[in-house]
Amino acid sequence: MGHIDDLSTQRANLGFIKASMQAPLLSRDREFELARRWRSQGDEAALHELVRAYTRLVIATAARFRSYGLPMGDLVQEGNVGLMQAAARFEPERDVRFSTYAAWWIRSAMQDYVLRNWSIVRTGTTAAQKSLFFNLRRLRAHVAEGPGAPLSETGRRRIAEALKVDVAEVETMDLRLNATDQSLNASIGEGHEDWQELLADRRPNPEDVVMGSHDGARRSRWLAEALGELSPRERRIIGERRLSEAGATLEELGRALGISKERVRQLENRALLKLRDAMRRRVPRQSDLFLEAG
Repeated sequence: MGHIDDLSTQRANLGFIKASMQAPLLSRDREFELARRWRSQGDEAALHELVRAYTRLVIATAARFRSYGLPMGDLVQEGNVGLMQAAARFEPERDVRFSTYAAWWIRSAMQDYVLRNWSIVRTGTTAAQKSLFFNLRRLRAHVAEGPGAPLSETGRRRIAEALKVDVAEVETMDLRLNATDQSLNASIGEGHEDWQELLADRRPNPEDVVMGSHDGARRSRWLAEALGELSPRERRIIGERRLSEAGATLEELGRALGISKERVRQLENRALLKLRDAMRRRVPRQSDLFLEAG
């Protein structure tokens, strides 16, 4: 059944490509007329004619990206998305041919698709990294000593200068492009365990989780009881100064309480001393207050 579906998909793709290549090209005046009708009147017929005429650009661009091992049909679909974006954003008054404008959007959409799907590891995010990904093979062929030969330091430096990136980025991308994704379920050898069985589990064991939860609850109870011995104003100062993620300033608390920032500092120091004494009365050992280093 899967084989039949594949043949049907291939026939549909071939039919689409053939029909796209037979669509007539548009003159500059016709492009602008269709674009204006779509932008000002929402004329869908004009949009369809404009897009249909330049689907051949999508086909041609997809053919150039086939070397990345992705299905031609998927590349064409992504290119069509880029073509539709170009039609939605095209401004006829700028006096640029729609084909020139659309080519950039089509290529950008396919590049993003390749970067998302070429590897399970994210390959490039910045414009410079994308340029490196799509140009490294071509430049590598010019500077390498032979097919499959490793890049020399001089070669990496020449590529880095050409693409305006760091030499380290060239080295990293070269390693990525010459490697393939490996499954953690792949066997190390005949009769041996999988790769994933050699990975260390660095998470805490269930006993440590339970003990950590118990100790955390106990420390929270000690702190709540100690805070209960402070006055309402002292609790507010400690809460907003020491127990809040933002951490209020002395000036802010002074304005809110109607006192000087120096008075806030004095009250804070007094409250901290009270807390220390209260915690000492409750905690059997001082070390119980601290989390163990993991």
